[in-house]
Amino acid sequence: MGSLDVFIHKLKSLGDPLDIASSVKASDAFAFHRDTNTHVHLPPNFSAFQSLGEALEMAVKEGVKVLGASNYYDYSIYGQFATLAVHKGIFPLFGIEIIALMDDLVASQTLINDPGNFGKIYICGKGITNFAPMSENASRLLQTIRVNDSLRMNEMTRKLSSIFVNAGIDIPLTPDMIKERIATRTGVSQDTVYLQERHLAQAFQEAFYEATPEADRSKMLRTILEASPKNALDPVLVQNDIRTHLMKAGRPAFEPDTFVNFEHAYNLILALGGVPSYPTLADGAKPICAYEDSVEELIERLQRLNVHAVEFIPNRNTPEVLSRYVHAMRDAGFVVTAGTEHNTQELLPIKPACVGGAPIPKDVQAIFSEGACVAVAHQYLGLMGLTGFVESDGTLNSHYGSDNERISFFRALGERIMLKYQKATSQEN
Repeated sequence: MGSLDVFIHKLKSLGDPLDIASSVKASDAFAFHRDTNTHVHLPPNFSAFQSLGEALEMAVKEGVKVLGASNYYDYSIYGQFATLAVHKGIFPLFGIEIIALMDDLVASQTLINDPGNFGKIYICGKGITNFAPMSENASRLLQTIRVNDSLRMNEMTRKLSSIFVNAGIDIPLTPDMIKERIATRTGVSQDTVYLQERHLAQAFQEAFYEATPEADRSKMLRTILEASPKNALDPVLVQNDIRTHLMKAGRPAFEPDTFVNFEHAYNLILALGGVPSYPTLADGAKPICAYEDSVEELIERLQRLNVHAVEFIPNRNTPEVLSRYVHAMRDAGFVVTAGTEHNTQELLPIKPACVGGAPIPKDVQAIFSEGACVAVAHQYLGLMGLTGFVESDGTLNSHYGSDNERISFFRALGERIMLKYQKATSQEN
């Protein structure tokens, strides 16, 4: 696993953490109105970025000062991410994203934040710090997820390979062969690669192109898909066709998910030292998923789950709906952040924007900047061995009289850290 030593050394050079924290007041004026992005997927996750360097270069060019990774199931890349981020003057946030299942909402056929699957929930962790090294408890919780996910990907790979071979396309791919492709392309160790559906679709599309002359691709795809391809010469559209016609529920390469429950995912985030955060889809689904409609009921549900942070991917949302949800959740005492995911091959800007590229309202952007500062402070304190925004059991840090006082203090601390960090890194870069 890549070392965090360079990043931690830089943080320690900013001064004694207890002295810094004691000098901060929750009432300090908020000056750090910067562009932030707390949710991207970095290679070897399926990503729009071909490398860590590309992601960080984009962040520099677009003025994004805080960049947060939310990778699935392996964090070996985070050491290198942190080292490169220090050299670019960008503060790296470490995160996790987990897919879980809430059985009661499956039974009631309730959509949460996945519009295609009842009871399926995405949950993130912000500011994780206990992944290098990882505790025995965290390793055990993570290994369960890795095993379940790997078994599913292995079976889907076997089924896809059979479909192509039976159609006369000799590309008997195996999971290890696909991992090797990803490792070679992204420059990582093969044992850090955990396959996703998009990885499989991309690998089979690439192998299909390698094995099939361009003139024959449309005809062969019709045979393989048992449907007309959207465009046999467009690799991304072919990948989408493979997922749609072969890998989705009811299709020949489909394999049911074996998800952990919400409590398992929540406990893993805490074991890694993170703040559980709910990715809010809002009008990214039409109609809005029942679990999230209305925002007032969503707030009550998350409070019952002991979740105190939420995140948006604004490029899914209209400014009007985004503003309504963000303000309601911040007023209810939630930390609110924003990201872009970048989990497809579409290389969008790394600076978050609303659907169609519409700008995020300034008052909403200020809330996102505040939330990023809170995450920075939580991660900083965790790396310094101190208690962050939440306790180890997920309850809120109890040293504050109100939600607003707590958020304001952590915002001010995160801002202080960011200003010191930017000054320190700018002097060296």
